[in-house]
Amino acid sequence: MKKVILATLLAALAAFPAPGAKQRASDPSAHHLVPNDSIAASSPYRASGNFGKRIAVFGGSLSVNAESDVAKQMWADLLGATVDTYGVPGAGFSSTAGYSVQKQVDTAGVYDVYVLWASTNDFTKNRECGTWRDYTEADGYDESKLNTQCGGINNCIRKLMEKNPRAEIYFFTGLRYFRRPGGHDPFSEDVNDTGLNFAAYVQAQKECCLHYGIPVLDQFGSQGINVFNFQLYYKKDKLHLNEEGYRRIGSAQVAFLAGM
Repeated sequence: MKKVILATLLAALAAFPAPGAKQRASDPSAHHLVPNDSIAASSPYRASGNFGKRIAVFGGSLSVNAESDVAKQMWADLLGATVDTYGVPGAGFSSTAGYSVQKQVDTAGVYDVYVLWASTNDFTKNRECGTWRDYTEADGYDESKLNTQCGGINNCIRKLMEKNPRAEIYFFTGLRYFRRPGGHDPFSEDVNDTGLNFAAYVQAQKECCLHYGIPVLDQFGSQGINVFNFQLYYKKDKLHLNEEGYRRIGSAQVAFLAGM
């Protein structure tokens, strides 16, 4: 019993930063990509309304890991765009999920295009999923719902529209992850502490965007990555993509951003 109590106390203490420790924050200056002009000049997307624009992306580690530049450089080159990444490892949409996407959006300037890139963090950190109604006109913008995934998504959309009402906002759903059945199998009964599998979080992401008419790239359901081939595209941790994984999703992402 004493060992159980001690383990519980240590886990609780680990949830709080050590005195003087700094929480990782957005650093877009360190994650700034520019187009290769020779590639941009012959891009098939030159007629896109998003060609030559400034893009900001927000999310967790999948949006900011070094390997992610493989995909984002494709955006920059084929859309003749600059790309700034505000993402922070461990971030989710919930206000309590790391240096949250809500905080990232707060620090961002005015861009032509905003990309909200969902991670697994709200699910793996057992944050409440919520519903599309959270922090909307439907509940009177109830601030107590900012700690749910959906409340965070809706707050981000609202704030980005306030920053630039003419901006294009796009949403990338979370990608499958293969550490547990509930991370990749939409029919799995393997659930987190809130009683949901990851597919339920992805479905809620799409419903939030449907409410506001935000275009969604369903990375969970349409990338063709599954139990038979994920080893080609994921690192050994079965969570983060390798460079080949980013090449695979990058082509779909740039076509989506180009409106093709």
